[in-house]
Amino acid sequence: MYVDDDPVYKRRRLVALAVVIAVLLGLCALGRVLLGGDEAKPAAAAAPVAAAAPAKKATTVEQAAPPLRPQEEQGEPAGTADTELVRVQRITGGLTPKSVVASGQGLVLAQNMMYSHTVTAYRPDGARVATVSDTVDLSDFGVKGHPGRSKGAPVEVAFSPDGRTAWVSQYSMYGKGFAPEGADSCTSGAGISNSYLYELDTSTFEVRRVVEVGAVPKYVAVTPDGRSVLVSNWCSMDLTVVDAAKGTVTRTIPTGGQHPRGIAVSPDSTTAYVAIMGSDRTVAVDLAKGSVRTLAETGDKPRHVVISPEGDYLYVTNSGAATVSKVEVSSGKVVAEAKTAADPRSTAISPDGAALYVVEYGAARVSKILTADMELVDSEPTDGLPIGVTYEPTTKRVWVACYSGSIVVYDDSRRGA
Repeated sequence: MYVDDDPVYKRRRLVALAVVIAVLLGLCALGRVLLGGDEAKPAAAAAPVAAAAPAKKATTVEQAAPPLRPQEEQGEPAGTADTELVRVQRITGGLTPKSVVASGQGLVLAQNMMYSHTVTAYRPDGARVATVSDTVDLSDFGVKGHPGRSKGAPVEVAFSPDGRTAWVSQYSMYGKGFAPEGADSCTSGAGISNSYLYELDTSTFEVRRVVEVGAVPKYVAVTPDGRSVLVSNWCSMDLTVVDAAKGTVTRTIPTGGQHPRGIAVSPDSTTAYVAIMGSDRTVAVDLAKGSVRTLAETGDKPRHVVISPEGDYLYVTNSGAATVSKVEVSSGKVVAEAKTAADPRSTAISPDGAALYVVEYGAARVSKILTADMELVDSEPTDGLPIGVTYEPTTKRVWVACYSGSIVVYDDSRRGA
């Protein structure tokens, strides 16, 4: 992943042809997105991509924060269970965000996949502080067989507990020595090249290491103790366990089902809970033993899973069933369920564990669900194709990534007026 501040990229930005190509690619990418699927059809590996803006340190603003414009009157500050979502901000500019994740230490990253080939970094106020290309020269990291520059496709990210490192999964790699890209329609990893996980320094926005994982990696999670990074591989249908300190793979665990995606980890870092999207199951993975067992059957296409702060409940979005399930970890029982609009995708949980925020891809909205009784208490319209969501704790705002080219931000710190 190169930070695009070298002279070559500067010269490219002066060439009008690059602008034309970027516009054409943007239109093509939007068309692919509108086709649907968990990931829209990626661009061809050989397609040219306009250079990203130069990445800078977090103290330098690359793009000013959009103004805060609450769309409704707001009341007094209150606890999460008593507040209402109010749209306050819309962020645009070079975005095709698949996911958006807050570090908790004052940084938010959006992953723009193969449609923009970038990760964009923001302060909590919405100011962009870096745009980072997914291009790497793998030989710089001791990787053989892929000479020259290779591109990735940033899909998801997880931060280390201290926020100093971000681990970014690359849906596919494009360059010499790589087979044709993977696709969500795969039935195995056969014929698909393994992809990579990038370790990103969040102060310099440079890639420190790359780690080879499985075929079409999707979700990433870091264990609470910071020792391991977990990656769900959609096409090879396994879970890669990476030693965070060494940057090496310590174990690859078959998940026993098609298309593993969402991951949540127990507070004691011993167990990973993985949503198997090609089924109706969520499995529990013993990270020490590598054993896998079915924990719960929640509904068609379980996609995303988060865990309560105490570790006693899981919350699973079932995109095919249009539900969110509350699962008791000790028994695996579904103890409550919320009905959503069409195709719930990602979800985020508030730090106090009182609320879930769920993006509903098919309805272009974000909904708030109280975890105590799984009552859906608030819904707000988003831009088209909402797919990623995160809670930014320093501002008590909810960020929604919309595949159509924006991030919409909602305040959730106050009662309704």
